[in-house]
Amino acid sequence: MDAGELTRNAVDVLPEGELARKLALGRPLRVKLGIDVTAPDMHVGHAVPLQRMAAFQRAGHVGVLIIGDYTTRIGDPSGRSSERPILSDQEIDLNAKTYLEQAAQIVDTSPGRLEVRYNGDWLSKLDFAEVVRLTRTITLARLLERDDFQQRFGAQTPISVSELLYPFMQAYDSVAIEADVELGGTDQLYNLLAGREVMQAYGLEPQVALTTPLLIGLDGRKMSASLGNYIGLSDPPEEQFGKTMRISDALLPEYYRLVMESDADPTALEPMVAKLELARFVVRRSHGEEAAREAEAHFTRVVREGLAPEEVQEADLPPGDPVHLPALMKEIFGLSTSEARRLIDQGGVKVNGSTTADLDLPRGSLVDALLQVGKRQFVRLRAV
Repeated sequence: MDAGELTRNAVDVLPEGELARKLALGRPLRVKLGIDVTAPDMHVGHAVPLQRMAAFQRAGHVGVLIIGDYTTRIGDPSGRSSERPILSDQEIDLNAKTYLEQAAQIVDTSPGRLEVRYNGDWLSKLDFAEVVRLTRTITLARLLERDDFQQRFGAQTPISVSELLYPFMQAYDSVAIEADVELGGTDQLYNLLAGREVMQAYGLEPQVALTTPLLIGLDGRKMSASLGNYIGLSDPPEEQFGKTMRISDALLPEYYRLVMESDADPTALEPMVAKLELARFVVRRSHGEEAAREAEAHFTRVVREGLAPEEVQEADLPPGDPVHLPALMKEIFGLSTSEARRLIDQGGVKVNGSTTADLDLPRGSLVDALLQVGKRQFVRLRAV
């Protein structure tokens, strides 16, 4: 495989020339990607570096996926203006179980092609003397060169000692698995380069740092589970398709390049046509061709044609007459009462296809009625 395919879409490949030297060694390289389990879902932004791992695998190298069950307990400070909230052990364990299944959509999980490691296996066993030895490998001045630490220090925003330890722990992962290459987003460049310093201090040949761009989410900010602006790899097909269709036209070239790894120019197409092709790809990769066809049919029927989906969930009408519509919407769709009122005032609620402005409706008019909230939420109301 051409080395250019290995570094497709890469921003940094450091040090310059080092990857070519390692490839010339004539042995399979160990290509590391670490992911902290801060949420149950991986998203299409995570898939960008995973696609680079898959390219290395196709070239005969070994992917090493590190599930950061231990580092999640500290929280990666990269790009953060405040300390990341810490999850409970139970939340971390539950999230970790889902990650391999989702990563399998992108990488080859065959024996010999992928190793899955949990960094708690080695980090939890470090005694205090070893932690002290580890901290001697990088100076405090070097740590404070990080942009995020500099900004927080200058703004007198607290920085915990545990956050200062995070780069050491990520670097020790590279020591533990003897990485040849480490992948990550551009926000991880400092951590990846710190890994080189720590590996060298432990007598190992330093890894190559390869970074990929950060994907922009649905709201124009970096795609992140904590921001809720992501397209999850485990989202249901209809949800994946609908979210992808919400991407702004301006982001289509970036999504074609990073998500689809396509050389096609989406600006040469009508935006709707370009988005449909992208949405088909996202769903097909996660759920298969048939699911992509069904998701597109659902989107066409519900969003583009404004019709109800072919299958609609049912919900029981509460007792009492009349029925207070905001309270019903709160019960069924999880909306706040004020949000439900606002939707009704804005004409976003329909009963049997007709917009309603009433807050209270006769119970009889709602029996077997189709209640629609917004463009995509439907429910068939049944009498108990």
